[in-house]
Amino acid sequence: MELSGLTIEKLHELLVKKEVSAVDVARSFLDHIKEADKKIHAFLTISEELALSQARAVDEKINNNQEIDILAGIPVAIKDNLLVKDIRCTAGSKILKDYIAPYDASAVKKLRSRGAVILGKTNLDEFAMGASTENSAYGPTFNPSDLSRVPGGSSGGSAAAVAGQMAVYALGSDTGGSIRQPASFCGVVGLKPTYGAVSRYGLIAMASSLDHVGPLTKTVADCRIVFNAIKGKDERDSTSVDPQGLPTTNYKLQTLKIGIPKEYFIEGMDKGVREAVEKAIKQYEIAGAKIAEVSLPSTKYAVPCYYIIVPSEVSANLARYDGIKYGLSAGDSLLDVYLQSRDQGLGEEVKRRIMLGTYALSSGYYDAYYLRAQKVRTLIRQDFEKAFHKVDVLMTPVAPTTAFKVGEKIANPLEMYLADIFTCSLNLSGYPALSLPCGKANNLPVGLQIIGKPFNEEHILAIGEAFKELQ
Repeated sequence: MELSGLTIEKLHELLVKKEVSAVDVARSFLDHIKEADKKIHAFLTISEELALSQARAVDEKINNNQEIDILAGIPVAIKDNLLVKDIRCTAGSKILKDYIAPYDASAVKKLRSRGAVILGKTNLDEFAMGASTENSAYGPTFNPSDLSRVPGGSSGGSAAAVAGQMAVYALGSDTGGSIRQPASFCGVVGLKPTYGAVSRYGLIAMASSLDHVGPLTKTVADCRIVFNAIKGKDERDSTSVDPQGLPTTNYKLQTLKIGIPKEYFIEGMDKGVREAVEKAIKQYEIAGAKIAEVSLPSTKYAVPCYYIIVPSEVSANLARYDGIKYGLSAGDSLLDVYLQSRDQGLGEEVKRRIMLGTYALSSGYYDAYYLRAQKVRTLIRQDFEKAFHKVDVLMTPVAPTTAFKVGEKIANPLEMYLADIFTCSLNLSGYPALSLPCGKANNLPVGLQIIGKPFNEEHILAIGEAFKELQ
């Protein structure tokens, strides 16, 4: 039986009926990774011993006729900036090439407690800084839909692992679109939850006020299962929120009001992307939803605002990589250790953002750059608040293009930064957003972005799941 293409729900059913064992499932995926990943390079570390031991524990429960969680025995891939105890965690950087995680990230711990089978750690842009997974110190990942193209970033390895049938689902992180954009490029489902819905404890910090942990899956139903498993208050993350008592929205397509932000359908975006997204929105309208144009006037400031706040937080967060406490250490004198460790261990894009952030935070420039960007961030959030007074959800493209060629934009940082144009506003505002495959352009996947009110993930997941009935 071919197992690699199955969903969480289907594999769970087979395990419960004892039609297949968890060890057989794990071995099937591990074998597929060894073959398929030679071309895709989605994984940086394969945790075969851990995966098989976790699978054996699930089989023991099944053989003893004990009830198992829906995620028990289901293979998962973890982005390599989320800690998995006793497994190497590089964040895609040379400076952490030999770093072994001393504990589990909270999201990983929750999956482990449910019996998940951890296959390994996936490739990413260094410290999650990038939109193509070309900035990894360990080489690029390639898009399973077309190996000459990027999978998106920074969670490109996680998206490629799911799209390439090398994992049933994966965890990623999203600071400016790093779950949604690779999900769109690779044709899978990706959810950026509301800020605070999922604990960031154990996620190697890039920009702490914008980092989110979320799932990449084959279906919306699977996305709901994983999100419900990892969400919730965590005493180790003061920004996390208790989901109890938060609003849930009952809806019918016939009464749904969908807002279309005019600023997201712009000149210069790929014609095929626009047509695929507009066709998907039209299907909701045919089913009875009301469509209304809305305005998010501060959208034009989102990318410049984002690229002041993010480097500033990067500058502070990455100061800890100094060659002293952990990671790569080079040089003889104390000053040499600082300088050489960072020079040899950090890549070009990471250095660029550290310098930009240090400048923006420096004396005499803080008010002109960082403080002003935070004020613009407030305006962006207020735009969303006003829009949601009129509509239930917003629908937009995830990215202005389909997956671009490997090497096409890597030499032009500004062009690469514009890949976040439709996604980074949601990180600045903290609102939840789902990337849903909605068709193809140029024979490549296109993603529809469904944006909801804070902590209304269930609402956007339900709307996303309805899409399959509309086609």
